[in-house]
Amino acid sequence: MPTVERQAPIGETRSVVIGTAGHIDHGKSALVMALTGTDPDRLKEEKARGITIDLGFAHARVGGTNLAFVDVPGHERFVKNMLAGVGGIDAVLLVIAADESVMPQTREHFAICRLLRVPRGVIVLTKSDLVDADTLELARLDARELVAGSLLAGAPIVAVSAKTGTGLDALREALARLAETVPLHGEGGAPRLPIDRVFSMRGFGTVVTGTLTSGTIRAEDELIVLPSERRVKVRGIQVHGAAHPSASAGRRVAVNLGGIDVGEITRGDVLTRAGAFEATRRFDVAIDLLSDARPLRHGTRVRFHQGTTELLGRVALASAADDADRAAADLAGDGDQAESQNDRRRGREGLAELKPGGRAFARVRLEAPAVLTRGDRFIIRAYSPAVTIGGGRVLDPHPARTPIRTVAAAARFARLDAHSPSPGDGDADAVLAFVEERRAAGLGLDAVARRAGVTDAAAVAIANALGAAGQVVVIGQQLFSAALVRTLENKVMTAVADHHRGTPMSEGLPREEARERIFSLAAPALFDEVLRRLEKEGKLSGRDRLAQPGRGVSLTPEETRAQEALDRVFRDAALAPPDLAAAAASASVPMPVAERVFKLLLRQKMLVKVDTLVFHAQALERLKQEVVALKGKGPGKVDVAGFKERYGISRKYAIPLLEWLDRERITRRVGDARVIL
Repeated sequence: MPTVERQAPIGETRSVVIGTAGHIDHGKSALVMALTGTDPDRLKEEKARGITIDLGFAHARVGGTNLAFVDVPGHERFVKNMLAGVGGIDAVLLVIAADESVMPQTREHFAICRLLRVPRGVIVLTKSDLVDADTLELARLDARELVAGSLLAGAPIVAVSAKTGTGLDALREALARLAETVPLHGEGGAPRLPIDRVFSMRGFGTVVTGTLTSGTIRAEDELIVLPSERRVKVRGIQVHGAAHPSASAGRRVAVNLGGIDVGEITRGDVLTRAGAFEATRRFDVAIDLLSDARPLRHGTRVRFHQGTTELLGRVALASAADDADRAAADLAGDGDQAESQNDRRRGREGLAELKPGGRAFARVRLEAPAVLTRGDRFIIRAYSPAVTIGGGRVLDPHPARTPIRTVAAAARFARLDAHSPSPGDGDADAVLAFVEERRAAGLGLDAVARRAGVTDAAAVAIANALGAAGQVVVIGQQLFSAALVRTLENKVMTAVADHHRGTPMSEGLPREEARERIFSLAAPALFDEVLRRLEKEGKLSGRDRLAQPGRGVSLTPEETRAQEALDRVFRDAALAPPDLAAAAASASVPMPVAERVFKLLLRQKMLVKVDTLVFHAQALERLKQEVVALKGKGPGKVDVAGFKERYGISRKYAIPLLEWLDRERITRRVGDARVIL
């Protein structure tokens, strides 16, 4: 497998990925080379023009930590390449040339890091050998002013010269201290490798590189490339140029893939486990617009960047964050009753445009699929000119196709945004919202992990916590809203009570009728669980027919007499029963009453329908016993003529009865006779 990054011994307890940021020609690549001994500018054009065009990678060991550097281009034309490199970094080296101080691309790169919530970094004043002490101090003040109020407000500022080596040791010490603050990456969760480079090497085939953001990749793993869904096999793995049997989250890795050609994979694709993530074109977000950006209008076409992905899409604004919070409070019953008509109208009609420096909720529709999950941070740039205008966080990667410019939708956005958990931490409130939106279809635990951006173990923990709180009902691997389950229980009990009132001669509501009427769109397990819960609580009984306990058939005195009379007529008729009209006349029962009682006797299986004839169950049972007894008294056969003669019945009754005996596996037809089994 090819050497992608400089080889160094592995075995340290920590691996930190650091991205550079800064204006063109401020010395980012020279600084990385001075720290690592590796020139990150690998392209011929980069060598010829003296600028970084695409991502470069290098590695150094500082103390007990592996530092993997992602060097990004500073030229405004290559900011999209810069964005592909900063998605998975743990810290940033904000590079500012002391002789030029803060420049336009410095501000844009820093704005990107701020929008992506890069949590830590070091500010480096390069080319310090070219300026005097006063100029260096001015650059230091400009840098401190730039990062004021951000996560880098307290970051160390180190002046260096890549040319003379001045300050490099101090920078290494600052990086070592910074590395100690980076938490160890957990190995749980599905592997997720956003691909930033693809190439082919003789003897190895297709190789991809990237920063593994979660999980572990092992040699011989069967993985999938999204969004193409191509299945691949991991032939080999390198970490910092050395072959390894596996690589865990937080490392720069190179992966040799089998089963796919270079032309079938590209930057922006994601290497992962089948079923762990799902590509999407439509998702809900919270957006922060930069204060120096133009207003963002509803429906604006933008350039969307997440991880190594760059796609075009449109932003459908839903509501301002403040309006959504008010809508959520209002729907919860805590809103100000004196809310103005303008506020209500804005909640119904949605946000027309987002002002600079504002925050809003929106639905993004991409022109091609991206691999996203809840908590992913992203950047948006204007379509033309391509400048960074804002960024945000994915709230729901797979929302239902519902309106977003309503008061209810605004409240939903506020609910999904509550607590603002870090990517991967998950959010029980959001999971509950997802479950409620799925209604009777339910939400699987695997879908919880994919949609909420959590590990399988975390999905189980969230489900258990919501279940213990009485907010969800867990049935197998499916989650259902507890409120919905209670509603369905009430609907079943209402339907059963209505059935008892409307048809007092019925033993109860047919089970399948209840399923079709109330649970037609529900997961099959939900129907069984609702009935089980009702039966356990003593509110329901019966299997084929659902009834209230102690509530059976309710007959009038006339119907009771009719039941006894019809039962006697069919029992006495034995194997030559009359039709219903004749039976009613014989029993002196009015036909309307006879019809109702006749259906009851059939449901109770006191009467049994055989083809178009109806026999008393006792007569059929006696027939079975007598035919079975014939086997030991003769040849063990019976024909139509003998059957008619034995029971004194006509062919009208004999044929259906013999066929019924065949179906009951008492006899088997062989030619013109039947063999008794």
